[in-house]
Amino acid sequence: MRKGAKRKASQAKEAETAQEKQQESKKATSRAKRVKASVPESEPEYFEDKRNLEDLWKAAFPVGTEWDQLDAVYQFKWNFSNLEDAFEEGGKLHGKKVYLFGCTEPQLVSFKGESKIICIPVVVAVVSPFPPSDKIGVNSVQREAEEIIPMKQMKMDWVPYIPLENRGSQVESLRSQIFILSCTQRRAALKHLKIDRLKKYEYCLPYFYQPFKEDELEQSTEVQIIFPSDTKPIFCEFDWELDELEEFTDKLIQEEELAEDQKDAFKEFVKEKVREAKRANREVGT
Repeated sequence: MRKGAKRKASQAKEAETAQEKQQESKKATSRAKRVKASVPESEPEYFEDKRNLEDLWKAAFPVGTEWDQLDAVYQFKWNFSNLEDAFEEGGKLHGKKVYLFGCTEPQLVSFKGESKIICIPVVVAVVSPFPPSDKIGVNSVQREAEEIIPMKQMKMDWVPYIPLENRGSQVESLRSQIFILSCTQRRAALKHLKIDRLKKYEYCLPYFYQPFKEDELEQSTEVQIIFPSDTKPIFCEFDWELDELEEFTDKLIQEEELAEDQKDAFKEFVKEKVREAKRANREVGT
């Protein structure tokens, strides 16, 4: 074979070898890309099953609570399992017709070294064969007299509560043994309300009457005290029939709840609150 022919054959063989290597390289790159593109299997997520009466406490309207405090109340996941258990078999409320309404109690709570006032939700259960009332009382120290008005005037009413597992059935509302106080006033429309109308919601209290008794209601002799101290507010209850103001004040000082130099101011504050409460009792009794 001539030298020229040998060189051409050798060059052709080298070109063929280079082409095979290039194809192998492309295959390896393709395999690498496929490996990179694969997504590892993620672990399955598990969600906690919702309890049948989990949202019962939240469904009961917190009557008398300021509108701008509602978000602060619902920001925590409060545990009302004791209420839920009461409706289970063997519980105190099982099989009974119950009417529920909510309210809130401000409490001074220490958290991470800071003292904050937290509105704690409370749910009141009334066992009754019929609605305990269709009226709402509107009262405050600033108002001259208590005003008794129909619930529907404040867009409130007793409505059946449907447990989670029964919400697909429309007939369950007719069989319900649990009723909650509901309010249909839309928060978005509050800005269109007059101030007096808006404040009424803050002063609302369920007005219950006892149809089987007409005894005179025993009036409370306790007053809620929230004294604006220099360091932190002082929360306490003072009973003007059972407590002696001087001893009551000295005890707060001994417990380091009240500063010595605020003693006189605190006593005057309590006296004023007692006068307001007695005046309110007289107005209710007339």
